[in-house]
Amino acid sequence: MAKKKKKKRGLKIRNILIFLLVVLIIGIFIYTAIKLPIKNIYISGNNILSDDIIIKDAKLDNYPSFLLTSSYEIKNNLYNNNYIKKVEINKKIGNIVEINITEYKVLALMPNENQIILSSGKIVDNNYGIMDVPILNNTISDDVFDNFIEKFSQVDRDILRQISQLEYNPVAVDNSRFLLYMNDGNLIYITLTKIDKLNKYNDIKDRMGNQTGIIYLDSGDYIELKDNKADSNDQNNNNQSNTTTTNQTNNNSNQIGEQNNNSDN
Repeated sequence: MAKKKKKKRGLKIRNILIFLLVVLIIGIFIYTAIKLPIKNIYISGNNILSDDIIIKDAKLDNYPSFLLTSSYEIKNNLYNNNYIKKVEINKKIGNIVEINITEYKVLALMPNENQIILSSGKIVDNNYGIMDVPILNNTISDDVFDNFIEKFSQVDRDILRQISQLEYNPVAVDNSRFLLYMNDGNLIYITLTKIDKLNKYNDIKDRMGNQTGIIYLDSGDYIELKDNKADSNDQNNNNQSNTTTTNQTNNNSNQIGEQNNNSDN
């Protein structure tokens, strides 16, 4: 009887030791898994913000624990950046974090170039030295500003980069008219209700050839072309202020009208 009791006691001790060993192994495994850092971070969709800035703003620059760092936490950290509109996080096996960013569009530089206007409607510090957008020369009235944000957000980035300066230029019959100074020397008058026509600027420019002029997209849809050759000869011969001849014809008006119709079709 005594031998049997000793055997049972020995089995119990052995079972307890095995159980404790298993618990210890599981504990070490869990602890190690929790401590494993993020291994790789892949970022996409960013044009303004660099990868380093996004990683820093997400508070991932020290590559913290993969398991303890939640997607919710990463998103909240990134949404503190005024330039970020939308964030999508995907955590994958192998301690990989994928971050897809959608940024607000930069619409214009303020006159001092130290601040910019975003498509969110916010005017924020130009922290990243953005210069390839138009400079706003004056103040947009409060009752037009929200409409300006909505409409100019629809302008293609490529077109915005071609605008040198932007001027709020209302008239009695149109309080939402703007004058655009293009990098190529053209001027464009446009009203916010017709902002979609601005995305056809490259087609209009191509049909103007090497000439420049004033493009009226606010009403009438026509062009006043400069005689650039005459300007050049006059400047060389007389060294005086340029004289320009303006060709404002029904043909030019029809050309833009036909182009808009063709593009719409």
